[in-house]
Amino acid sequence: MVSSFFVFTRIISNPLSNVFQKKLTGNSASPVFIILITHILLSLAMLPILFQILPIQIGFSFYVNMSLCVLLAIAGNTLIVAALQLTDLSILGPINAYKSIVSLLLGIFLLGEIPTLMGAAGILLILVGSYFFIDQGAERTEKNAFIQFFKDKGVQLRLAALILSATEAVFLKRALLLSSPLITFVFWCLLGALASLVFSLFALKAGLHHNLDTFKQRTSTYLLLALTTGLMQFSTLYTFGVLQVGYSLALFQTSALLSVFFGYKFFREQNVLQRLLGASIMVIGAIFIVVFGKSS
Repeated sequence: MVSSFFVFTRIISNPLSNVFQKKLTGNSASPVFIILITHILLSLAMLPILFQILPIQIGFSFYVNMSLCVLLAIAGNTLIVAALQLTDLSILGPINAYKSIVSLLLGIFLLGEIPTLMGAAGILLILVGSYFFIDQGAERTEKNAFIQFFKDKGVQLRLAALILSATEAVFLKRALLLSSPLITFVFWCLLGALASLVFSLFALKAGLHHNLDTFKQRTSTYLLLALTTGLMQFSTLYTFGVLQVGYSLALFQTSALLSVFFGYKFFREQNVLQRLLGASIMVIGAIFIVVFGKSS
């Protein structure tokens, strides 16, 4: 029952956090600043818990894995926010299904795992589902439609973020095995704030004043973003702790459908039925890969 609650929370909170990120970029907030404020707010909330867990002995390996995880997370999340600034949420959400393909390909080259027929079918379904996100109103031939889709700057940024997040998950899982979901989450918030601050010192020299004004005007949106981001990350950690990672990832894919719906609900994005169909096909393909795609 508890695990089902956290899975449900993860499925809802992920696309909701994207909604608030997109709302902020619509007000010209910098992706770097958005990630910085998110981690600062989460860190402030975690300070009382930090004082409670400090006496706990944590090995050096935990800090190494958490540091690598956080660096990848900050880079990946910044790219996601930048992508949301350029492209519809209802397109970028379902692209997360490509993480399953990345995982499958890495397994082939790094682990020698041969995909099953179901895995190959999953890849095909994700590609077929992607077709429904191509702008049918543009003057594109069938031949170059996919090429034009993947030339979209937002799509490219989201795919780059996907690769970073897939790598991040490896170090996050290692850190989780060395501690607990709560400890891992607290240090994810705190180290993330520190890394974001250092990055912001170089990236926000010119636009800091404007971003601070945006924060004052949209404080409630920033607070909601921090809340949904925190719920997303903690529910992910807890779910990984009680369920197999593969099955967890398969369940998380259903958030793609919510991304399409939220894109229409909050931003009036078009072609909602077409994109829901494409997202559904991609979700099925991702589940095929994650659950049945690798040979034992």
